[in-house]
Amino acid sequence: MKRLYNATVNSLRGLHYGFRYEAALREEAIVLAAAVPFGVLIAPTWGWYVAMIGAPLAVLSVEFLNTSIEKLADHTTEGRHTEIGTVKDYGSAAVFCMLCVTGLIWIAAAIVRLAAL
Repeated sequence: MKRLYNATVNSLRGLHYGFRYEAALREEAIVLAAAVPFGVLIAPTWGWYVAMIGAPLAVLSVEFLNTSIEKLADHTTEGRHTEIGTVKDYGSAAVFCMLCVTGLIWIAAAIVRLAAL
């Protein structure tokens, strides 16, 4: 039980730091907050709604991982390194891919919803 408590405290601390110090995380959290009520209007079914909310949550998760990689890279290296830049670009590409998946889910949901009208 203590391990679960400590894991929860660490996770909440990570959320706090991320939202406080990283603009990209704040922006994605705002989009997620807007998606929750807006998704109810667009989602054709509850299953679609879960996917539509799960996708921005996944974007947020990938952004946290990308931020972690960037912070670690900045901490372990001084100056600019081509290899570190490439690693950071990989993290950015992962976020971009998840944003594309999210967009596709929302577009598909909107098309299904409009087709049902």
